Amino acid sequence: MHLRSVSQAVIATPFGRIGLSVEGENLSQVDFLPAGEELIAATHPLLREAERQISAYFADPKFVFDLPYDLSGTPHQLKVWQAIAAIPAGEVVSYAAIAKQIASAPRAIGGACGRNPIPVIIPCHRVVAAKGLGGFNANRNGLDWLPIKRWLLQHEGVVYAD
Repeated sequence: MHLRSVSQAVIATPFGRIGLSVEGENLSQVDFLPAGEELIAATHPLLREAERQISAYFADPKFVFDLPYDLSGTPHQLKVWQAIAAIPAGEVVSYAAIAKQIASAPRAIGGACGRNPIPVIIPCHRVVAAKGLGGFNANRNGLDWLPIKRWLLQHEGVVYAD
């Protein structure tokens, strides 16, 4: 049995902290963390590259990520994440539109968005409700991450009031 090594970093962003994980040679996780989370320097080359690309995105919202990643999910989740990855910066798509595109239901799309293991890289913040902003990051860790969704959309030039 071969175990793949996991490397992690915690980086500062304009809205708080982001945790990054690399498993083997692929980005495996991006987590929004509370603002006071202790920074952890990126030592793995891919973590350093992820940090560089995330910083480039914050400097230019049209920046296109080019990172190797490994997504573990159900076939439905993988289809949803593929559809989300195709949404360009500065645009939003509704849960219902993605549901129609992949023959699913809006609630199932929302569930898959909430389980996206690499938000920002796969831009689930660009998926919104038919009326209003919708949810974000499945309220992971019991925290409200909607301010981050608003921040990311505003950063990309999308003004969204809900």
